[in-house]
Amino acid sequence: MRSIRHIVTLFKKDLLLEIRQQYSFYGILLYIGATVFVLFMAIDEPESTIWNGLFWVIQLFICINAVAKSFLQESKGRMLYFYSIASPADFILSKLLFNSLLMLLMSLLSILLFILFLGNPVQKAVPFIGLVLLGGWSLSLVFTFLAAIAAKAQQNAAVMAVLGFPLIIPQLLLLMKLSNAAFNPVLIIEASTVLLLVALDIMIILLAVILFPFLWKD
Repeated sequence: MRSIRHIVTLFKKDLLLEIRQQYSFYGILLYIGATVFVLFMAIDEPESTIWNGLFWVIQLFICINAVAKSFLQESKGRMLYFYSIASPADFILSKLLFNSLLMLLMSLLSILLFILFLGNPVQKAVPFIGLVLLGGWSLSLVFTFLAAIAAKAQQNAAVMAVLGFPLIIPQLLLLMKLSNAAFNPVLIIEASTVLLLVALDIMIILLAVILFPFLWKD
């Protein structure tokens, strides 16, 4: 119970900071809106495969902008204070929770803008929305974990790029494979592939909980 209370308190802290620093949130909204509008001006209503590919590319960059900054904005003094009041597992889990909810919100907004400006080639709307939410959660977990490592590596963004490539590519390939079935009424979304993606997400959470305490002590 104490651990849950710490996680909730740290989550509220991140939420209050995000509300106070609204330029960050609205900056992400501007990025999404401007990007989708440029695509609309360039290609109007693309075919389903292009629509799907563009959507996940945009999701990737949205996640980088929205999530990757989560640890970089924490000062050394603030991290020392967190070290004295909470465990590393509580801290990383609160970050994972906050960034997951933030990315879920951005994912829903992306779907809305894509459908509004680029048409709606999706044949299975409900499964596709579920996949988008699952994909947004997956991306947020990976980049939160990578942001924690990069923040301890003298905020070296190259570390995030090098470590992120082998982690994010399998997830994107699975998401593309699953979402392609949502654009074709004949294809079936394979439950085994969905479970594999969920298993990767659980692995990322476990890695974060196991490895972050070693970074925390630094």
